[in-house]
Amino acid sequence: MSVMLPVTLSSAAAAAILGVWLMIRVGQVRTSEKVSVGDGGNEKVTRRMRAHANFVESAPFVVLLVGVIELAGKGQPWLAYVAGAYFIGRIAHGLGMDGGAMGKGRMIGTMITLLTLVGLAAAAVLIGMGTI
Repeated sequence: MSVMLPVTLSSAAAAAILGVWLMIRVGQVRTSEKVSVGDGGNEKVTRRMRAHANFVESAPFVVLLVGVIELAGKGQPWLAYVAGAYFIGRIAHGLGMDGGAMGKGRMIGTMITLLTLVGLAAAAVLIGMGTI
């Protein structure tokens, strides 16, 4: 018997694509700023690297929580919306880390990420307790 987890599969795919996009953005700024290794003390490079690192720090937890909630048979229909909001928040954060006019995206993305992680964790605990 095969188990289909469409929200988890879509979330994992979105995470991979977003991770590649963030890596490309780091590479672009490294090239333009002529920084080969590390951040070279360059704030633009550091910002892009941190946007990528911040994503890597939260994405595995989000995808894992989405997966276990979906595997438990819970989360319909809200789980896909929460996952989608998370990825939109991470795009906003990535762009916002560049500063300037998009700077508010950093705060918005951070808040969406925190709310997503806390919300999914709470749902997982409640599902584990048999409450929902």
